Amino acid sequence: MSKVKLTLVKSFAKRSPAQRATLTALGFKKTYQVVEKQTSPSVDGMIAKVMHLLKVESI
Repeated sequence: MSKVKLTLVKSFAKRSPAQRATLTALGFKKTYQVVEKQTSPSVDGMIAKVMHLLKVESI
């Protein structure tokens, strides 16, 4: 499995509760925070739901 580096580039503010929960589950607490995750079907699904808020780079 490969890893991805995720950067939260837009704020949690004015987002739906589902999107906030997804961002929290991915490990984000603040804007411009960087998180590294192993790719899996569940992580890929979470990334797809909030793709417009993230910058994604494969490692």
